[in-house]
Amino acid sequence: MHTIAAISTPMAPGGIGIVRISGDHAQQIADRVFTSVSGKKLTQIPGYTSLFGSVHDGDGSFDQCVAANYRAPKSYTGEDVVELSCHGGLYGMHRLLDACLQAGARLAEPGEFTRRAYLNGKMDLTQAESVMEMVSAQGKGAAQAARAGQEGRLNQRIHSVQNTLTDIASHLAAWADFPEENVPEVENSQLEKDLLAADHILRQLLAGFDTGRILREGVDTVIAGRPNVGKSTLMNLLTGCEKSIVTSYAGTTRDVVEETVLLGDVPLRLADTAGLRNTEDPVEQLGVLRSRSRVEGAQLVLAVFDSSEPLQEEDHAFMDLIGNMPAIAVINKSDMESKIDELYIKTKFKQMVYISALQGSGLQELTEAVKKALHLQKIDPSAGVLFTQRQKEAVRQSHGALTEALEALHGGMTLDAVTVCVEDAVSALMELTGERASDAVIDKVFENFCVGK
Repeated sequence: MHTIAAISTPMAPGGIGIVRISGDHAQQIADRVFTSVSGKKLTQIPGYTSLFGSVHDGDGSFDQCVAANYRAPKSYTGEDVVELSCHGGLYGMHRLLDACLQAGARLAEPGEFTRRAYLNGKMDLTQAESVMEMVSAQGKGAAQAARAGQEGRLNQRIHSVQNTLTDIASHLAAWADFPEENVPEVENSQLEKDLLAADHILRQLLAGFDTGRILREGVDTVIAGRPNVGKSTLMNLLTGCEKSIVTSYAGTTRDVVEETVLLGDVPLRLADTAGLRNTEDPVEQLGVLRSRSRVEGAQLVLAVFDSSEPLQEEDHAFMDLIGNMPAIAVINKSDMESKIDELYIKTKFKQMVYISALQGSGLQELTEAVKKALHLQKIDPSAGVLFTQRQKEAVRQSHGALTEALEALHGGMTLDAVTVCVEDAVSALMELTGERASDAVIDKVFENFCVGK
Protein backbone atom coordinates (compact mmCIF):
# COMPACT_ATOMS: atom_id res chain seq x y z
CA MET A 1 0.00 0.00 0.00
CA HIS A 2 1.30 3.46 -0.93
CA THR A 3 2.67 5.81 1.71
CA ILE A 4 0.45 8.90 1.69
CA ALA A 5 0.94 12.52 2.72
CA ALA A 6 -1.28 15.59 3.09
CA ILE A 7 -1.58 18.89 4.92
CA SER A 8 -3.70 18.14 7.99
CA THR A 9 -4.23 21.70 9.23
CA PRO A 10 -6.57 24.33 7.69
CA MET A 11 -5.58 25.93 4.41
CA ALA A 12 -5.04 29.32 6.01
CA PRO A 13 -2.17 31.13 7.75
CA GLY A 14 -1.69 29.99 11.35
CA GLY A 15 0.79 29.61 14.15
CA ILE A 16 1.49 26.00 13.18
CA GLY A 17 0.94 23.75 10.18
CA ILE A 18 1.19 19.97 9.98
CA VAL A 19 1.98 17.63 7.13
CA ARG A 20 1.01 14.06 7.99
CA ILE A 21 2.68 11.03 6.38
CA SER A 22 1.34 7.48 6.81
CA GLY A 23 2.44 4.12 5.45
CA ASP A 24 5.22 1.55 5.48
CA HIS A 25 7.83 4.08 4.35
CA ALA A 26 6.67 7.09 6.40
CA GLN A 27 9.93 7.41 8.37
CA GLN A 28 12.16 6.93 5.33
CA ILE A 29 10.30 9.57 3.34
CA ALA A 30 10.32 11.98 6.28
CA ASP A 31 14.08 11.49 6.70
CA ARG A 32 14.55 12.65 3.09
CA VAL A 33 12.96 16.04 3.84
CA PHE A 34 13.82 16.48 7.54
CA THR A 35 17.16 16.81 9.32
CA SER A 36 17.32 16.84 13.12
CA VAL A 37 19.75 19.05 15.03
CA SER A 38 20.90 15.93 16.95
CA GLY A 39 21.72 14.07 13.75
CA LYS A 40 19.29 11.26 14.63
CA LYS A 41 17.05 9.73 11.98
CA LEU A 42 13.34 9.08 12.42
CA THR A 43 13.98 5.49 11.36
CA GLN A 44 16.27 5.13 14.40
CA ILE A 45 13.97 6.37 17.17
CA PRO A 46 10.97 4.66 18.82
CA GLY A 47 7.35 5.67 18.50
CA TYR A 48 5.85 8.50 20.55
CA THR A 49 9.07 10.49 20.41
CA SER A 50 9.92 13.68 18.53
CA LEU A 51 12.93 15.39 17.00
CA PHE A 52 13.60 19.07 16.39
CA GLY A 53 15.31 20.20 13.21
CA SER A 54 14.58 21.69 9.81
CA VAL A 55 12.88 20.71 6.56
CA HIS A 56 14.42 21.05 3.13
CA ASP A 57 13.96 20.26 -0.54
CA GLY A 58 16.19 20.46 -3.63
CA ASP A 59 16.62 24.20 -3.11
CA GLY A 60 17.76 23.88 0.50
CA SER A 61 16.39 24.31 4.02
CA PHE A 62 13.27 26.49 4.33
CA ASP A 63 11.77 26.13 7.82
CA GLN A 64 12.23 24.83 11.36
CA CYS A 65 10.29 21.69 12.22
CA VAL A 66 9.28 19.27 14.97
CA ALA A 67 8.89 15.73 13.65
CA ALA A 68 6.62 13.47 15.74
CA ASN A 69 7.19 9.74 15.24
CA TYR A 70 4.50 7.05 15.61
CA ARG A 71 5.02 3.34 15.07
CA ALA A 72 2.46 0.81 13.85
CA PRO A 73 0.08 -0.31 15.17
CA LYS A 74 -0.04 2.41 17.86
CA SER A 75 -0.93 5.31 15.61
CA TYR A 76 -4.07 6.98 14.31
CA THR A 77 -4.05 4.96 11.09
CA GLY A 78 -2.55 1.80 12.56
CA GLU A 79 0.47 2.32 10.24
CA ASP A 80 3.83 4.03 10.68
CA VAL A 81 3.09 7.76 10.85
CA VAL A 82 5.18 10.94 10.94
CA GLU A 83 3.72 14.40 11.56
CA LEU A 84 5.92 17.32 10.49
CA SER A 85 4.96 20.50 12.38
CA CYS A 86 6.26 23.79 10.98
CA HIS A 87 5.22 27.43 10.97
CA GLY A 88 1.74 27.66 9.50
CA GLY A 89 2.36 29.74 6.40
CA LEU A 90 0.59 28.55 3.26
CA TYR A 91 3.71 28.78 1.12
CA GLY A 92 5.81 26.75 3.56
CA MET A 93 3.13 24.09 3.99
CA HIS A 94 2.69 23.54 0.27
CA ARG A 95 6.46 23.50 -0.25
CA LEU A 96 6.83 20.86 2.46
CA LEU A 97 4.05 18.74 1.00
CA ASP A 98 5.64 18.96 -2.44
CA ALA A 99 8.96 17.85 -0.93
CA CYS A 100 7.27 14.80 0.63
CA LEU A 101 5.65 13.90 -2.69
CA GLN A 102 8.99 14.24 -4.46
CA ALA A 103 10.52 11.99 -1.78
CA GLY A 104 8.15 9.14 -2.63
CA ALA A 105 4.78 9.77 -0.96
CA ARG A 106 1.45 9.91 -2.76
CA LEU A 107 -1.05 12.70 -2.09
CA ALA A 108 -3.74 11.38 0.26
CA GLU A 109 -7.32 11.25 -0.92
CA PRO A 110 -10.11 12.87 1.13
CA GLY A 111 -10.52 10.96 4.39
CA GLU A 112 -7.82 8.43 3.50
CA PHE A 113 -6.04 8.60 6.87
CA THR A 114 -9.30 7.78 8.69
CA ARG A 115 -10.21 5.20 6.06
CA ARG A 116 -6.92 3.40 6.73
CA ALA A 117 -7.67 3.56 10.45
CA TYR A 118 -10.99 1.81 9.75
CA LEU A 119 -9.44 -0.78 7.42
CA ASN A 120 -6.71 -1.49 10.00
CA GLY A 121 -9.28 -2.12 12.73
CA LYS A 122 -8.62 1.05 14.73
CA MET A 123 -12.31 2.05 14.59
CA ASP A 124 -15.62 0.98 13.08
CA LEU A 125 -17.63 2.99 10.55
CA THR A 126 -19.69 4.81 13.19
CA GLN A 127 -16.50 5.97 14.91
CA ALA A 128 -15.03 7.03 11.56
CA GLU A 129 -18.12 9.11 10.82
CA SER A 130 -17.87 10.73 14.25
CA VAL A 131 -14.40 12.04 13.31
CA MET A 132 -15.90 14.31 10.66
CA GLU A 133 -18.71 15.26 13.02
CA MET A 134 -16.11 16.43 15.54
CA VAL A 135 -14.37 18.52 12.86
CA SER A 136 -17.66 20.21 11.90
CA ALA A 137 -19.18 20.52 15.40
CA GLN A 138 -20.68 23.99 15.91
CA GLY A 139 -21.47 23.78 19.60
CA LYS A 140 -20.98 21.91 22.87
CA GLY A 141 -23.81 19.45 22.27
CA ALA A 142 -22.56 18.52 18.81
CA ALA A 143 -19.02 18.10 20.14
CA GLN A 144 -20.26 15.90 22.99
CA ALA A 145 -22.18 13.71 20.55
CA ALA A 146 -19.18 13.43 18.25
CA ARG A 147 -16.87 12.60 21.14
CA ALA A 148 -19.29 9.93 22.34
CA GLY A 149 -19.21 8.47 18.84
CA GLN A 150 -15.40 8.44 18.84
CA GLU A 151 -15.41 6.66 22.19
CA GLY A 152 -17.71 3.99 20.79
CA ARG A 153 -20.92 4.84 22.69
CA LEU A 154 -23.08 4.41 19.58
CA ASN A 155 -21.12 1.28 18.73
CA GLN A 156 -21.90 -0.10 22.19
CA ARG A 157 -25.63 0.54 21.85
CA ILE A 158 -25.70 -1.06 18.42
CA HIS A 159 -23.67 -4.07 19.53
CA SER A 160 -25.90 -4.66 22.54
CA VAL A 161 -28.82 -5.09 20.15
CA GLN A 162 -26.73 -7.03 17.66
CA ASN A 163 -25.50 -9.47 20.31
CA THR A 164 -29.04 -10.03 21.60
CA LEU A 165 -30.35 -10.73 18.11
CA THR A 166 -27.39 -12.97 17.24
CA ASP A 167 -28.05 -15.05 20.37
CA ILE A 168 -31.73 -15.31 19.42
CA ALA A 169 -30.93 -16.37 15.84
CA SER A 170 -28.38 -18.93 17.05
CA HIS A 171 -30.83 -20.44 19.54
CA LEU A 172 -33.61 -20.60 16.96
CA ALA A 173 -31.33 -22.24 14.38
CA ALA A 174 -29.90 -24.77 16.84
CA TRP A 175 -33.32 -25.72 18.20
CA ALA A 176 -34.71 -26.21 14.69
CA ASP A 177 -31.72 -28.02 13.16
CA PHE A 178 -30.48 -30.18 16.06
CA PRO A 179 -33.48 -31.35 18.08
CA GLU A 180 -31.62 -34.50 19.10
CA GLU A 181 -28.93 -32.46 20.89
CA ASN A 182 -31.28 -31.47 23.73
CA VAL A 183 -31.15 -27.78 22.83
CA PRO A 184 -33.41 -25.85 25.23
CA GLU A 185 -36.85 -25.29 23.74
CA VAL A 186 -37.60 -21.78 22.49
CA GLU A 187 -40.18 -20.17 24.77
CA ASN A 188 -42.34 -17.69 22.88
CA SER A 189 -42.77 -15.44 25.91
CA GLN A 190 -39.01 -15.06 26.43
CA LEU A 191 -38.44 -14.69 22.70
CA GLU A 192 -40.99 -11.88 22.56
CA LYS A 193 -39.43 -10.18 25.59
CA ASP A 194 -35.95 -10.23 24.01
CA LEU A 195 -37.23 -8.95 20.67
CA LEU A 196 -39.13 -6.12 22.35
CA ALA A 197 -36.04 -5.10 24.36
CA ALA A 198 -34.01 -4.82 21.15
CA ASP A 199 -36.89 -3.02 19.45
CA HIS A 200 -36.98 -0.45 22.27
CA ILE A 201 -33.31 0.50 21.83
CA LEU A 202 -33.68 0.89 18.06
CA ARG A 203 -36.77 3.06 18.57
CA GLN A 204 -34.81 5.27 20.96
CA LEU A 205 -32.02 5.68 18.42
CA LEU A 206 -34.44 6.60 15.63
CA ALA A 207 -36.32 9.04 17.89
CA GLY A 208 -33.07 10.81 18.79
CA PHE A 209 -31.90 11.29 15.21
CA ASP A 210 -33.75 14.54 14.50
CA THR A 211 -32.79 16.19 17.79
CA GLY A 212 -29.20 15.07 17.32
CA ARG A 213 -29.20 16.53 13.83
CA ILE A 214 -30.33 19.87 15.27
CA LEU A 215 -27.25 19.95 17.51
CA ARG A 216 -24.99 19.17 14.55
CA GLU A 217 -26.52 21.13 11.68
CA GLY A 218 -28.45 23.89 13.42
CA VAL A 219 -32.01 25.11 12.97
CA ASP A 220 -33.43 27.34 10.26
CA THR A 221 -34.81 30.12 12.46
CA VAL A 222 -36.72 33.18 11.32
CA ILE A 223 -37.13 36.38 13.32
CA ALA A 224 -40.44 37.78 12.14
CA GLY A 225 -43.22 40.20 13.05
CA ARG A 226 -44.72 43.49 11.97
CA PRO A 227 -42.43 46.51 11.41
CA ASN A 228 -40.72 48.24 14.33
CA VAL A 229 -41.29 45.59 16.99
CA GLY A 230 -37.52 45.10 17.48
CA LYS A 231 -36.67 42.25 15.10
CA SER A 232 -33.42 43.79 13.89
CA THR A 233 -32.41 44.81 17.42
CA LEU A 234 -32.91 41.18 18.49
CA MET A 235 -30.89 40.01 15.49
CA ASN A 236 -28.02 42.32 16.45
CA LEU A 237 -28.23 41.19 20.09
CA LEU A 238 -27.98 37.51 19.14
CA THR A 239 -25.18 38.00 16.61
CA GLY A 240 -23.23 40.41 18.79
CA CYS A 241 -22.78 42.94 15.98
CA GLU A 242 -24.69 45.50 13.91
CA LYS A 243 -25.87 42.93 11.38
CA SER A 244 -29.22 44.62 10.71
CA ILE A 245 -30.01 48.31 10.31
CA VAL A 246 -32.04 49.68 13.21
CA THR A 247 -34.03 52.93 12.94
CA SER A 248 -37.30 54.33 14.23
CA TYR A 249 -38.74 54.18 10.71
CA ALA A 250 -40.95 51.28 9.64
CA GLY A 251 -39.81 49.17 6.68
CA THR A 252 -36.06 49.63 7.17
CA THR A 253 -35.32 45.93 6.63
CA ARG A 254 -36.28 45.08 3.04
CA ASP A 255 -34.37 41.87 2.48
CA VAL A 256 -33.53 38.79 4.51
CA VAL A 257 -30.42 39.26 6.69
CA GLU A 258 -28.81 35.95 7.68
CA GLU A 259 -26.24 34.78 10.23
CA THR A 260 -25.49 31.62 12.22
CA VAL A 261 -25.25 32.01 16.01
CA LEU A 262 -25.02 29.78 19.07
CA LEU A 263 -27.86 30.29 21.53
CA GLY A 264 -26.78 28.18 24.48
CA ASP A 265 -25.54 25.02 22.77
CA VAL A 266 -27.99 25.27 19.89
CA PRO A 267 -26.78 26.55 16.48
CA LEU A 268 -29.44 28.80 14.97
CA ARG A 269 -29.29 29.77 11.30
CA LEU A 270 -30.95 33.11 11.88
CA ALA A 271 -32.83 35.15 9.30
CA ASP A 272 -34.01 38.69 10.13
CA THR A 273 -36.91 39.42 7.80
CA ALA A 274 -38.75 42.46 6.56
CA GLY A 275 -41.71 43.56 8.68
CA LEU A 276 -44.95 41.87 7.68
CA ARG A 277 -47.48 44.50 6.61
CA ASN A 278 -49.40 45.78 3.61
CA THR A 279 -47.35 48.37 1.74
CA GLU A 280 -47.46 50.28 -1.52
CA ASP A 281 -43.65 50.41 -1.79
CA PRO A 282 -42.72 47.89 -4.53
CA VAL A 283 -39.28 47.18 -3.03
CA GLU A 284 -40.71 46.61 0.44
CA GLN A 285 -43.42 44.40 -1.10
CA LEU A 286 -40.69 42.07 -2.40
CA GLY A 287 -39.14 41.97 1.06
CA VAL A 288 -42.52 41.11 2.64
CA LEU A 289 -43.06 38.29 0.12
CA ARG A 290 -39.62 36.87 0.94
CA SER A 291 -40.40 37.15 4.65
CA ARG A 292 -43.63 35.18 4.26
CA SER A 293 -41.78 32.50 2.28
CA ARG A 294 -39.08 32.20 4.93
CA VAL A 295 -41.60 31.99 7.75
CA GLU A 296 -43.52 29.22 5.98
CA GLY A 297 -40.31 27.20 5.45
CA ALA A 298 -38.73 27.77 8.87
CA GLN A 299 -38.02 25.09 11.44
CA LEU A 300 -38.50 27.65 14.22
CA VAL A 301 -40.07 31.11 14.28
CA LEU A 302 -39.16 33.78 16.83
CA ALA A 303 -42.39 35.77 16.63
CA VAL A 304 -41.62 39.25 17.93
CA PHE A 305 -44.28 41.53 19.42
CA ASP A 306 -44.07 45.06 20.88
CA SER A 307 -45.28 44.99 24.49
CA SER A 308 -45.57 48.80 24.60
CA GLU A 309 -48.43 48.81 22.06
CA PRO A 310 -51.77 47.00 21.76
CA LEU A 311 -51.97 44.17 19.23
CA GLN A 312 -52.54 45.50 15.73
CA GLU A 313 -54.08 44.06 12.59
CA GLU A 314 -50.64 43.01 11.28
CA ASP A 315 -49.98 41.10 14.53
CA HIS A 316 -53.19 39.09 14.14
CA ALA A 317 -52.44 38.37 10.47
CA PHE A 318 -48.93 37.26 11.44
CA MET A 319 -50.27 34.87 14.09
CA ASP A 320 -52.65 33.37 11.52
CA LEU A 321 -49.72 32.89 9.13
CA ILE A 322 -47.75 30.98 11.77
CA GLY A 323 -50.60 28.63 12.59
CA ASN A 324 -49.27 25.48 14.29
CA MET A 325 -45.64 25.97 13.27
CA PRO A 326 -42.92 25.61 15.96
CA ALA A 327 -42.79 29.15 17.30
CA ILE A 328 -41.97 31.19 20.38
CA ALA A 329 -43.75 34.45 21.17
CA VAL A 330 -41.01 36.95 21.99
CA ILE A 331 -42.53 39.91 23.81
CA ASN A 332 -40.03 42.71 23.27
CA LYS A 333 -39.57 46.06 25.01
CA SER A 334 -40.22 44.56 28.45
CA ASP A 335 -38.50 47.64 29.92
CA MET A 336 -41.51 49.74 28.92
CA GLU A 337 -45.10 49.81 30.21
CA SER A 338 -46.99 46.81 28.85
CA LYS A 339 -50.10 47.49 26.75
CA ILE A 340 -50.23 44.23 24.83
CA ASP A 341 -52.90 41.54 25.29
CA GLU A 342 -50.66 38.84 26.76
CA LEU A 343 -53.56 36.49 27.56
CA TYR A 344 -54.55 36.40 23.89
CA ILE A 345 -50.99 35.67 22.78
CA LYS A 346 -50.82 32.78 25.24
CA THR A 347 -53.80 31.19 23.47
CA LYS A 348 -51.80 31.20 20.21
CA PHE A 349 -48.35 30.09 21.43
CA LYS A 350 -47.19 27.26 23.65
CA GLN A 351 -44.26 29.37 24.81
CA MET A 352 -43.89 33.06 25.51
CA VAL A 353 -40.84 34.94 26.79
CA TYR A 354 -40.24 38.56 27.74
CA ILE A 355 -37.12 40.35 26.58
CA SER A 356 -35.66 43.78 26.08
CA ALA A 357 -33.57 43.48 22.94
CA LEU A 358 -32.30 47.01 23.49
CA GLN A 359 -31.08 46.33 27.03
CA GLY A 360 -30.08 42.72 26.39
CA SER A 361 -32.32 41.17 29.04
CA GLY A 362 -34.26 37.91 28.75
CA LEU A 363 -31.67 35.97 26.73
CA GLN A 364 -31.47 33.10 29.23
CA GLU A 365 -35.24 32.70 29.17
CA LEU A 366 -35.19 32.74 25.37
CA THR A 367 -32.43 30.11 25.35
CA GLU A 368 -34.47 27.76 27.56
CA ALA A 369 -37.57 28.36 25.44
CA VAL A 370 -35.68 27.43 22.26
CA LYS A 371 -34.44 24.19 23.82
CA LYS A 372 -37.96 23.35 24.94
CA ALA A 373 -39.49 24.16 21.55
CA LEU A 374 -36.95 21.88 19.85
CA HIS A 375 -37.29 19.14 22.50
CA LEU A 376 -33.61 19.38 23.42
CA GLN A 377 -33.85 19.79 27.18
CA LYS A 378 -33.81 16.02 27.86
CA ILE A 379 -31.37 14.86 25.19
CA ASP A 380 -28.05 13.40 26.35
CA PRO A 381 -25.54 13.81 23.49
CA SER A 382 -22.94 11.76 25.37
CA ALA A 383 -25.16 8.64 25.32
CA GLY A 384 -24.44 7.92 21.65
CA VAL A 385 -26.71 9.15 18.85
CA LEU A 386 -27.11 8.47 15.14
CA PHE A 387 -25.03 10.92 13.09
CA THR A 388 -25.83 10.35 9.44
CA GLN A 389 -28.67 9.44 7.13
CA ARG A 390 -26.79 6.22 6.35
CA GLN A 391 -26.83 5.23 10.00
CA LYS A 392 -30.50 6.11 10.34
CA GLU A 393 -31.42 4.05 7.29
CA ALA A 394 -29.53 1.00 8.61
CA VAL A 395 -31.29 1.23 11.98
CA ARG A 396 -34.63 1.76 10.22
CA GLN A 397 -34.07 -1.40 8.16
CA SER A 398 -33.10 -3.36 11.27
CA HIS A 399 -36.14 -2.07 13.15
CA GLY A 400 -38.39 -2.97 10.22
CA ALA A 401 -37.05 -6.52 10.20
CA LEU A 402 -37.63 -6.75 13.98
CA THR A 403 -41.21 -5.57 13.50
CA GLU A 404 -41.72 -8.33 10.94
CA ALA A 405 -40.23 -10.87 13.38
CA LEU A 406 -42.69 -9.83 16.09
CA GLU A 407 -45.59 -9.93 13.64
CA ALA A 408 -44.56 -13.43 12.55
CA LEU A 409 -44.38 -14.54 16.19
CA HIS A 410 -47.76 -13.02 17.09
CA GLY A 411 -49.31 -14.39 13.91
CA GLY A 412 -48.44 -17.96 14.79
CA MET A 413 -46.02 -18.42 11.88
CA THR A 414 -43.20 -20.95 12.10
CA LEU A 415 -40.08 -19.98 13.99
CA ASP A 416 -38.16 -20.31 10.72
CA ALA A 417 -39.92 -17.15 9.55
CA VAL A 418 -38.94 -15.38 12.77
CA THR A 419 -35.34 -16.52 12.31
CA VAL A 420 -35.13 -15.05 8.79
CA CYS A 421 -36.39 -11.67 10.03
CA VAL A 422 -33.97 -11.63 12.96
CA GLU A 423 -31.05 -12.45 10.66
CA ASP A 424 -32.08 -9.55 8.39
CA ALA A 425 -32.07 -7.24 11.40
CA VAL A 426 -28.55 -8.38 12.33
CA SER A 427 -27.30 -7.87 8.76
CA ALA A 428 -28.52 -4.25 8.73
CA LEU A 429 -26.67 -3.52 11.99
CA MET A 430 -23.49 -5.15 10.69
CA GLU A 431 -23.61 -2.85 7.67
CA LEU A 432 -24.04 0.09 10.03
CA THR A 433 -20.86 -0.71 11.96
CA GLY A 434 -18.95 -1.75 8.83
CA GLU A 435 -18.58 -5.42 9.75
CA ARG A 436 -20.40 -6.35 6.57
CA ALA A 437 -20.28 -3.18 4.48
CA SER A 438 -19.70 -3.10 0.73
CA ASP A 439 -16.97 -1.02 -0.89
CA ALA A 440 -19.69 1.30 -2.22
CA VAL A 441 -20.94 1.99 1.32
CA ILE A 442 -17.41 2.59 2.58
CA ASP A 443 -16.70 4.96 -0.32
CA LYS A 444 -19.89 6.89 0.52
CA VAL A 445 -18.83 7.30 4.15
CA PHE A 446 -15.49 8.88 3.30
CA GLU A 447 -16.43 10.94 0.23
CA ASN A 448 -17.27 14.05 2.30
CA PHE A 449 -14.12 13.97 4.45
CA CYS A 450 -11.52 16.67 4.07
CA VAL A 451 -8.06 15.93 2.71
CA GLY A 452 -5.63 15.38 5.58
CA LYS A 453 -8.16 13.66 7.81
